[in-house]
Amino acid sequence: MPWFLTGRLTTFRSLTFSRNMVTLVVATTIDPASIGPASALLSMPGWHPGPFLQDMASFVNKDVRLLKHDYSNVKEDHLDKRWEAATGEVVDEVIFLSRHTAASNRPALTIHPIGVPHLREDEVPPAGGKPGWAAPPNARMGPWLRLLKGIAESHNLTPEFEVTLEATHHGPLTDSPTMFVEIGSTEEYWKRQDAAQAIALLVWKGLGLDGGIPVGDWRRNNGKNKILLGVGGGHYVPRHMDIILKDGVWVGHLLSSYSLPMEDNGEAGVGGTWREAIKVAYEVTKEAFPGGEILAHLDQKSFKSWQKNAILGYLKEKNINVGKPQDFR
Repeated sequence: MPWFLTGRLTTFRSLTFSRNMVTLVVATTIDPASIGPASALLSMPGWHPGPFLQDMASFVNKDVRLLKHDYSNVKEDHLDKRWEAATGEVVDEVIFLSRHTAASNRPALTIHPIGVPHLREDEVPPAGGKPGWAAPPNARMGPWLRLLKGIAESHNLTPEFEVTLEATHHGPLTDSPTMFVEIGSTEEYWKRQDAAQAIALLVWKGLGLDGGIPVGDWRRNNGKNKILLGVGGGHYVPRHMDIILKDGVWVGHLLSSYSLPMEDNGEAGVGGTWREAIKVAYEVTKEAFPGGEILAHLDQKSFKSWQKNAILGYLKEKNINVGKPQDFR
């Protein structure tokens, strides 16, 4: 029986002579907006079965590993470290394929970083992760948003589908640069084959599986090294999006106003976990973009004057530079 059908990781480990850096793409069979794009991606050339991670099947194409499981994506913690322990391969980044839900039910194709850095230690995260934590943002987010917009337009998915980033939210726990790529916002759209094909094409082209140059590789930034750290605004970060859609802008964490709890305590100062949220988001963004220039971009209209002053004061205290739209050109 071929090694890839045994499910025995010891055999695969013995075949791994060097610590390869790989991209881990994760899909779950319980989510049509996850398994749909994964199936479309696996129908493209070059894939062959890989090792099992416990009861999770995997598929290999160049330096990409697609992992398929039967559980909730937001609850599968430390898949990057589990893969490395099982195979000896170091996970360079993680990309989760998922559904998106929204009260508006509007069809959407979205990308976002993950974390719940604003939660207190005694709070229970509603959808994975742990209080005060955020994963390093995947450096591909900005370039992939622009690529996805082009794919959606060429496949006549727009204007029906909105193509957008979302603010940082939910789990699962990872240590590697991570992003979620999602189809929303109801079951009708989660099952749309044209949307699944668009997401599959995004991953295919974005990772260079088509033979082209991978899109969004920070190591190929060609001197364009400014990273936007979004502070404030709504969940779909419209004022940050205006800048990010311009070519050459990189994206770190995007903290919406609800992830910046602030309490006006008068002379006692401004309470809440907003400082912790900014600190964590900045630190892991810096980790994800070595050598980059991180600029905090504030959604000015989303703050009252006392909130804006407190945030600007804290950013200055931490030596975090603030950028205006023209600074990202």
